[in-house]
Amino acid sequence: MNPDAERLAVAEFAELRRLIELRDSGHWLFLPTVRDDETIDLRGVRTWPDGSADAIRVCFTTDAAGVRTDRDGGVVWRLEGGLVEVVDELIALPAPGAPGAPRLVKGTSGGWRTP
Repeated sequence: MNPDAERLAVAEFAELRRLIELRDSGHWLFLPTVRDDETIDLRGVRTWPDGSADAIRVCFTTDAAGVRTDRDGGVVWRLEGGLVEVVDELIALPAPGAPGAPRLVKGTSGGWRTP
């Protein structure tokens, strides 16, 4: 996204600043879901060297979800809430295998797909 578009978007929705910070924290790929020329949501993914992945889905500033899956697709962390809350928690998550990183599989990724 070009700087002028980012500035305009953040002026309209200040919460987007945190999403930009997440993107700029490294190794994230973001793609919009578009239907009938309308953006439905924005999805992002970051993969880790061990095969784990973090993902985020944003529908609106008050409707976002984040997930971390292990290399087998098992969900080890999930959060639904506002955009700022989800981004803050994703940024705070320790890298897979680091002390304090979630490890216990709580379910499967279901509709979440990571490359």
